[in-house]
Amino acid sequence: MFGPIEGRRHDSFMLGESGLEDQLRNIAKPDGEPYVLYGDPAYGLTNNILAPFREAGLTAAEKAFNRAMSKVRVSVELGFGKIAQYLAFLDFKKNFKILLQPVAKYYIVASLLINCHTCLYGSATGKYFNLDPPSLERYISNT
Repeated sequence: MFGPIEGRRHDSFMLGESGLEDQLRNIAKPDGEPYVLYGDPAYGLTNNILAPFREAGLTAAEKAFNRAMSKVRVSVELGFGKIAQYLAFLDFKKNFKILLQPVAKYYIVASLLINCHTCLYGSATGKYFNLDPPSLERYISNT
């Protein structure tokens, strides 16, 4: 979690401010390969950020990659949707004022509560990937 950042700011600005790329550069898998995140084309391409192919004349393999990754990206949006579904007051952008209310704290608490709900009842993302969530006790002890 990172923020708050004003909604009018570009995604690439938020990525830069978060320091996430620096963190990813400083860690690697046991085999030395870097961790890579798949993101929106707005983030650009780096050793740690991957985005869909967007040039004309894509090969069949590139088109297939874009389709497969698009389906996976939807699972991330489902997580945001779950927060809006169960904690609807957080979805009212006009009601929140970044400098007048602790918006980031609201969202962090909401995320924690939704993750607890997922531990108890599952999620669409877990079903999509055929993964069971951790027990609530395990999640809380690792948080």
